[in-house]
Order: sequence, then C-alpha cells, then structure tokens
Amino acid sequence: MHDDRKKILVVDDDERHLELARSILEAEGYSVRTHASGFGVSGVMQAFRPDLVLLDITMPGIPGDDLAAFLLAEERTRHTLIVFYSSLDESDIMRSAVNRRVRGFIRKGDIETLRSKVRFFLHNHCEQAMNEAFSRRRLYAVE
Repeated sequence: MHDDRKKILVVDDDERHLELARSILEAEGYSVRTHASGFGVSGVMQAFRPDLVLLDITMPGIPGDDLAAFLLAEERTRHTLIVFYSSLDESDIMRSAVNRRVRGFIRKGDIETLRSKVRFFLHNHCEQAMNEAFSRRRLYAVE
C-alpha cells in the first residue's frame, strides 16, 4: 500500500510544540514526523523524504537558521521546502528567512495560520515545481 499523503518534518526542541504541530497537521491529513534537535536532521530527511520541513530557529546546539543554511547547501537536501516555524518576533523571523533563503516562515501560536500557511507552501511549491519542469521540457524540447 502506497501512502500519497504529503510528508512534513517538524524540527523543534520544545516537545509541546512538536506534539501540537503533529496533532494539528495529522488532523489535516499529512504524514508528520518530529525531531527534537538540529542534530541528525539530514539523516531523518533522507529516510523520511519530507515535502516540507518546519524548522524552529532558536534551538540549542545548532540554531535552525544555521541548520537551514547547511541543508540548502547539501546536495541531498537542497531541494526540500524549508519554512521557519518560530515564536520569535515576526520581523526577526522574516529577516532570518530572507537571510537564509528559506521559502518563508510561520509564527507559532495561531493554529489556523499554521494550517493555512502549510497548505499554501505545499501547494505553491508543487505548482512551482510543475512549472519549472514544464519550462525545462519546453526549453529542451523534451516530452
């Protein structure tokens, strides 16, 4: 049996946020894995192959913004959609998202915002990937 649900990896050092995000996103029909540290995320990503990674910025050891830079530079993980998921002030999260060139951010605390932004990022990313593939086919005349 093949599971066609979109996969989301939530990385956060706060167990409460992990469980809350998991329950909300699973109720939306997503397959969700959580990871409580920045360490080992690359391996989890290779095994799980998420469509989206929600990444907390303020984690001990490896801050999420540094981890995002590493993941986006790594060949095996650079095409994964990464979005910051943080309790920081919105302007600080936005600045980090721009500086680290992640796809966007979601501020913790509003369940409906989490739901709607995850839907937006996943839909927008899939649509963009399809448009890029279509453009490449036209560019190289490949059907």
